[in-house]
Amino acid sequence: MHAVEIESICKSFGSTRAVDDLSLKVPGGCIYGFIGPNGSGKTTTLRMILRIIHPDSGTIRVLGEDATTGNAANDRIGYLPEERGLYRKMLVGEVLEFYAGLKGVRHARPEVERWLDRMQLPGVAKKKVEAMSKGMAQKIQFIATVLHKPELVILDEPFSGLDPVNMEVLRDAVLELKRNGSTVIFSTHDMDVAERMCDFVFMIFKGRKVLDGTLDAIKEQYGADTLRVRIDGNGVAFHELPGVQRVNDFGRFQELRIDKSADPQAILRQLAARAHIKHFEIAQPSLHDIFVRIAGPAAQEQNHE
Repeated sequence: MHAVEIESICKSFGSTRAVDDLSLKVPGGCIYGFIGPNGSGKTTTLRMILRIIHPDSGTIRVLGEDATTGNAANDRIGYLPEERGLYRKMLVGEVLEFYAGLKGVRHARPEVERWLDRMQLPGVAKKKVEAMSKGMAQKIQFIATVLHKPELVILDEPFSGLDPVNMEVLRDAVLELKRNGSTVIFSTHDMDVAERMCDFVFMIFKGRKVLDGTLDAIKEQYGADTLRVRIDGNGVAFHELPGVQRVNDFGRFQELRIDKSADPQAILRQLAARAHIKHFEIAQPSLHDIFVRIAGPAAQEQNHE
């Protein structure tokens, strides 16, 4: 069974079509990444899955139940919204037990303590929420999302604003959910996180689906048209090399997108005549590069021509 099945949904706000004829299927037990520029329709789609808002047309099934008319298995779902919010005057332990109770969990204190230790927050149960740092509060809200052991977990930008240590803690917790059988859908602007964690990636752009599948399958569509290069020194005009379409300069290394007819070995010879090469790799494009190809300024200019 698919955890989520969406068929031809549309949603408009006034004259703006936020989601346009969208269909997708989320396999059970996977990590499924939602990516796309701001305003592309990611959060709108997530909120339709959760029945916070309803589509104008089309159907959504969540955990086998109709989410467009029925209760959509509310107690089997956990949701972390992008807009964080906890009762700041309450104690951490009390607020977590309160949220667990809303999902039908009684006597939640042992599970609360286990999760607080798991998220590296020992001893905070008797402290007020308002005393927590932003990163700590974000982890506490994640705990509130998963205390009732949901079958489907939906996380809207869960890693936003976290430092590397807290990001690693939360990442490991998300992977633990998957190992325990939950399906996890999360939206992110961090392409590296999506590339490392997701079994499937879905990209929405201007309300329409533009990518959907495994990362390997998505990259296969583009082929090995990327050269990753690192040289000693500066001053090489990479864009002047024969067959180079575009240069992404990351400072310590460069990514060169090449024509399909270009010979990487000829480019290597040209480059070797101009600089000392420390690294030269023929590769498929990164998810970051694919994202920019679809939604970046150059792509939009091309679409307007």
